[in-house]
Amino acid sequence: MRGLKLIERFKSTQVHALSPPEASTTGGGGGGSTGSKLSNHKRIKFIGLKSNKNTNSVSIAQVLLPYGLPTTDLIEPSIDPHLKPIHYVKALADLYRRLKSCLESDKSLLYMEQYANLCGLGDAKLLRRCLRSARQFAVDVHTKVLLSAWLRFERREDELVDVSSMDDCSGFILECPKAALVSGYDPNSVYDHCKCYEEHTSSIESQSVVQNECLSLEEDRDVTFFIGDQEINFVRDKIAALSNPFKAMLYGDFIESTRNEIDFTEDGISVKAMKAVEVYSRTRRVDVFCPEIVVELLSFANRFCCEEMKSASDAHLASLVGDVEDALILIEYGFEERANLLVASCLQVLLRELPSSLHNPKVIKFFCSSATRERLANVGHASFLLYYFLSQVAMEENIVSDTMVTMLERLEECATERWQRMLAFHQLGCVMLQRKEYKDARYYFEAAAEVGHVYSLAGLARAKYKQGQQYSAYKLMNSLIAEYKTTGWMYQELSLYNLGREKIADLDTATELDPTLSFPYKYRAVAKVEERQIRAAISEIDRIIGFKLSVDCLELRAWFFIAVEDYESALRDILAVLTLEPKYMMSHGRMNGDHLVELLRHQVQQWSPVDCWMQLYDRWSCVDDIGSLAVIHQMLANDPGKSFLRFRQSLLLLRLNCQKAAMRCLRLARNHSHSEHERLVYEGWILYDTGHREEALSRAEKSILIERSFEAFFLKAYILADTSLDSESSSYVIQLLEEALKCPSDGLRKGQALNNLGSIYVDCGKLDLAANCYTNALDIKHTRAHQGLARVFYLKNQRKAAYDEMTKLIEKAHNRASAFEKRSEYCDREMAKNDLNMATQLDPLRTYPYRYRAAESVLSVLMDDQKETEAVDELTKAIAFKPDLQMLHLRAAFYESMGDLNSALQDSEAALCLDPNHMETLDLHSRALDRVTHQ
Repeated sequence: MRGLKLIERFKSTQVHALSPPEASTTGGGGGGSTGSKLSNHKRIKFIGLKSNKNTNSVSIAQVLLPYGLPTTDLIEPSIDPHLKPIHYVKALADLYRRLKSCLESDKSLLYMEQYANLCGLGDAKLLRRCLRSARQFAVDVHTKVLLSAWLRFERREDELVDVSSMDDCSGFILECPKAALVSGYDPNSVYDHCKCYEEHTSSIESQSVVQNECLSLEEDRDVTFFIGDQEINFVRDKIAALSNPFKAMLYGDFIESTRNEIDFTEDGISVKAMKAVEVYSRTRRVDVFCPEIVVELLSFANRFCCEEMKSASDAHLASLVGDVEDALILIEYGFEERANLLVASCLQVLLRELPSSLHNPKVIKFFCSSATRERLANVGHASFLLYYFLSQVAMEENIVSDTMVTMLERLEECATERWQRMLAFHQLGCVMLQRKEYKDARYYFEAAAEVGHVYSLAGLARAKYKQGQQYSAYKLMNSLIAEYKTTGWMYQELSLYNLGREKIADLDTATELDPTLSFPYKYRAVAKVEERQIRAAISEIDRIIGFKLSVDCLELRAWFFIAVEDYESALRDILAVLTLEPKYMMSHGRMNGDHLVELLRHQVQQWSPVDCWMQLYDRWSCVDDIGSLAVIHQMLANDPGKSFLRFRQSLLLLRLNCQKAAMRCLRLARNHSHSEHERLVYEGWILYDTGHREEALSRAEKSILIERSFEAFFLKAYILADTSLDSESSSYVIQLLEEALKCPSDGLRKGQALNNLGSIYVDCGKLDLAANCYTNALDIKHTRAHQGLARVFYLKNQRKAAYDEMTKLIEKAHNRASAFEKRSEYCDREMAKNDLNMATQLDPLRTYPYRYRAAESVLSVLMDDQKETEAVDELTKAIAFKPDLQMLHLRAAFYESMGDLNSALQDSEAALCLDPNHMETLDLHSRALDRVTHQ
């Protein structure tokens, strides 16, 4: 009935969500015929808001807002290009079951299916673990080469200066380019160190030995091969041993067996190469010859079935591939001679040079060609995973490029399994939608939906909408909501095709079901701007920025601040945007972010270096991470070579859960380091954050040997503390932190060290020493130390003092969700519930409040006996948008206690898919499985 009421309104002219970029004007910037009207309308609206200001205000507004304020018809959510299972928990559980029951040889591809399903969560560490597991179980050279290159790309090691793509492997077989070229499978060896650092002199000595051997060995040469008028003398037994054809020719029924002279003029081999064959027949070595000769040996070996010579030539040529140009040349010989190892080595160089190699026209032409795919297939090196990797890299570079489309077309050609076809079709649909090729987008989204990817129907609805079929899109989304358990993205998509109050209601429902979706906040905020409620708009967009930082939301808030002439806050947000994405373009790609920064600087007070440090201390002490990012960005603008400032950026970004940007800043810190001991520290943090704990520890120790610095001691202490500490280990970590505090550093870092030291003292039961550390940290404005001090009070049975201490943190901190969560531990049940509700309101991604409320429901069950589902419902609400390990485990436990063993098994299996070594969940799964088996 609701649809029937709306059908007449849907017949009106459609307003497209984005201004066509091709509609550009030659005037002062930006919009075209449609864009100009929108821009002028928005500018007038802005001026109307500021009509009480003087003319100068209007001119400032025109400079800072050349395209006007955003309007609701200019924003829309993107279609997620990753797989999004309609029953996420069920999909994870199914993956875990298949991983446990499949053959070892099938595990690698299954882990990549897991990777594809988990991409939408955006958890970099989880995705890296999937890739590492896939590489661990890889058997063939092709898969090893591909996954080791993929792991390198995920670490973005191409951004590290003075690091060769072929030399760097973090010291482990798992990511070593040389180890990848060795066929076979040993899952236990992948954690061993590789042998990349052989003595250079040994190879020189071995060459010398071989050369001497080649010259010194003299045997009776009883057969001569002629090439033209040149003769090459062989030992008949030696050349006969090269292959069965030669054995038959020289000792069989052929006429050559009775001759001592054989004419090889017409057999297509040069004199030099034939001499090399003679040397090889005696020494079984090819590494003394130049590459051109070895290529001839490879061809000769193919023609005469000399398998050992072919393998030796293949392996030697593979070892010579040094750069992209070498790879592009030698891979052609590999194709021609079906030299699998040579092709693998060439492919490895091209892949390990990503993304830069994709800027090489020759490389693009090579990978995009369908003929190349066929030639790769002929030698066992064309696979879905190859084009999956290439398409992911191309997507990060430019999602609407022709290269992106071609890579995805190759991906679709290689897709054999159901999940592969879903992914290829869905991503092709997303790209076509972005390219405004709506007919093709519809085709691919329909194809993805037909093979089972329900989320692709949202893309299909969007493509229909873009073609003017708004009511058809509305009906499609309504049918989805009726057929499946509703999720936030369903109502978000439905809202695009609805009108008026129903549209806002859909967006509110979307936020209720999935508070992490940014579009509903953005739409409501912009709608308030259109109603001239800009402060209310800022409050609305603040809701999501408070727990999920993104450049689009920060940009939107910056425009709002400009509208109310709060230029300092606008500048802060734009600087934070440029920290996250240094090349970010504002206003749908029409304005350079750095240009807007320069315009805003004229409207705010300029800070000296001393002012910047004071501002940084103030913001750091207020736990204002976005403000701190902005100040550091400004400090770096004045002195871009300060590596320690890049390091501070990375710490703040990790705190804000922006891991990709954090790692980029850490790499920049490493690149700009002025000394070896400093570089080792930053390399240590990079290794630690990418799961290489032992190597990180080694870097810290090497740095300390060079110079005793705060950061080196702090890094070593941090790594060692990241395990269960016994009393001896704790004492050593304390000693390291005390050494760190003796070294020069600023108050911001010393405050962190004091805080960490206090935490270790608490774990050791030394509460007075811990309190002293926290008090000293507070004295130098490390506000987070309030939390540690509160814990000390609580352990001393001073609960009221603990509560008051956390209240101080709440009053000071800009980001307060964790403080409310922690304070809930120090008050009665009703006050705790209020604090946890506030924590959820400020940050819905925090899982503890859901688990606490679920436990509260269990207590009420024990008293009321009729509310078994309340705990499950509380957890289900959060799992719907964040399938978290702890929440899945807890819900599985509730299901087990309720006797719903199938649901308990499904949840525990989904949890184990996220962490297969979680002991409590393994025990729960074993119990539930045993009970099901014996029912």
